[in-house]
Amino acid sequence: MTLRARLSVAFATLRVRLAVAFALVALFTAAAVALTAPAIVGRGFAAVEADGSGPGAGRGQGPGSGVGLHAQQVQQETTLTIIVVAIAAAGVASLFGLAIAARMTRPLGRLEDSAAAVARGRLDARSGLDRRTDEIGSLARSFDTMAAELQTTEFARRRFFQDAAHELKTPLAVIDATTSAVMDRVYQHDDRHLETIRDQARLLGRIVDDLRVVSLADAGVLPLRREVLDVAAIMATTTRDLGARAAASGVRIDMADPEIPTGSGRTGALASPAGSPPLTVSADPDRLRQVIAALLDNALRHTPEGGRIRLSARPAGLGRTRIEVVDSGPGIAADDLPHVFERFYQADAARDRSTGTSGLGLAIVRALVEAHGGAVRAASEPGGGARFEVELPSG
Repeated sequence: MTLRARLSVAFATLRVRLAVAFALVALFTAAAVALTAPAIVGRGFAAVEADGSGPGAGRGQGPGSGVGLHAQQVQQETTLTIIVVAIAAAGVASLFGLAIAARMTRPLGRLEDSAAAVARGRLDARSGLDRRTDEIGSLARSFDTMAAELQTTEFARRRFFQDAAHELKTPLAVIDATTSAVMDRVYQHDDRHLETIRDQARLLGRIVDDLRVVSLADAGVLPLRREVLDVAAIMATTTRDLGARAAASGVRIDMADPEIPTGSGRTGALASPAGSPPLTVSADPDRLRQVIAALLDNALRHTPEGGRIRLSARPAGLGRTRIEVVDSGPGIAADDLPHVFERFYQADAARDRSTGTSGLGLAIVRALVEAHGGAVRAASEPGGGARFEVELPSG
């Protein structure tokens, strides 16, 4: 339930409670009058009867007689007493009702103060009402959750800008230092230094392009050209494109044929049966290749020479297809595993950009997969390699 819906429910419930409280005021007043009136009136007329010597004592006496005047006086006193009691009861009941209403609305005042504090930038402000078990407590917990998410988002935003500035500053510093050294004749005018400038300029371009992709995906406006794609064909194309780099690194990439359900309900582990329909996904072909290439690139950078990378795909159930990339590298530490998809996250603080990466590869993977309505996960055991799983809607 959204915060707005919780607000509506809480205030509706509050209105009902206030209405019941003031209804109780009226009922209390009426009950007080109804309970006290017989006793008061009975006492008054008992005094009249005692003074007039019984029911027949006043027979034949006119309105101006002493008994009649006394009866009128008692009647007036009785009426006045009833009115005073009714007013007093109404006053007490009203004060009681106001006390109940104040007690009921006081938590909303605290919640309003907390909201005002958050609006002023104090994102650590909390309502302190999370232990209540009523609707106001539910509303307070929703507010505290929202404030905590805002605080986390603001922290991530600040860290993102700091990291982005740092990542952009590094190649800019290299370009500036190299050009200055060439102009000051510290370096000779040769192609080696021009290549350094070109490589850093290309790195800047990659960082900017990757930031644009991530921001568009986060905003939900990344254009996607969805098609029904043969997973095996996309995997083969991407593997072939990275084949030369893998060979240069001494790493072997094994691509298993997709596991396709057969008519008997079994699956083929490697080769699909003749005539079987291909395993397909609904995705943008360029973006899907980008996802697989980023995962393979990450695996290549963390797999030592002589290692292996396995790329496979199989049905995941519920109309989804799972693509897996498993490497034989050192794996990911447990403390780093929850953060591997964060922007510019560095498991190794000493790592640099000498490899030409933007530091956004896995963040882009998550952004692109989620833009397709899929999900991505990472699993690892130190020393046992890393496994990345991508689930996308089947075609």
